[in-house]
Amino acid sequence: MKEKSKKLLEESRKRRTYREFLPDPIDMEVIKNCVLTAGTAPNGADKQPWHFSIVTDPAMKAKIREEAEKVEKKFYESKITAEWQADLDKLDVNWEKPFLTQAPCLIVIFKEWYKTLEDGTKDQNYYVNESIGISIGFLINALRNAGLASLTYTPAPPTFLRTLLGRPEGETPVMVLVVGKPDPNYKLPILKKKSFEEIAEII
Repeated sequence: MKEKSKKLLEESRKRRTYREFLPDPIDMEVIKNCVLTAGTAPNGADKQPWHFSIVTDPAMKAKIREEAEKVEKKFYESKITAEWQADLDKLDVNWEKPFLTQAPCLIVIFKEWYKTLEDGTKDQNYYVNESIGISIGFLINALRNAGLASLTYTPAPPTFLRTLLGRPEGETPVMVLVVGKPDPNYKLPILKKKSFEEIAEII
């Protein structure tokens, strides 16, 4: 048991966020398996309040990038605080998001607050934020385990994604998970994870 936990820790420490991807296509069966793994996450009342739109069509990826850069440009020019910008400087990011068209696959993740039934009534979900967060964690680790890189991208605001992808009003987009094979020439920023003592205590 101890060795298994140590092995998973060592593997998880190798996971890094890439912002540049190779154009190589991905086996869709791998993506399906990873999404199904995300669907095994614990959730409120077993309502499974999530939807995953898997986008590989170049035209749709271009539309997503175009709309994303509109909101990002506005965010960086008039909404971001100086403190927030300083924290982002070490990651070398700006309003341009070329990875949205560069990566072979985008997984747009929606949280489902309710589902409208055929009779017009609303089937309500519970603990939606908690459930979707756990599910995304499962998905990221499943992709890492499959040998793929991913980038959690959260446009602010992300509401244009629901319109573009034709999702119902009971759903809210949470993020775009950008997926592909990492570009080995991408220069990863130097980061340090907090120690056990910094993130936990034993009582």
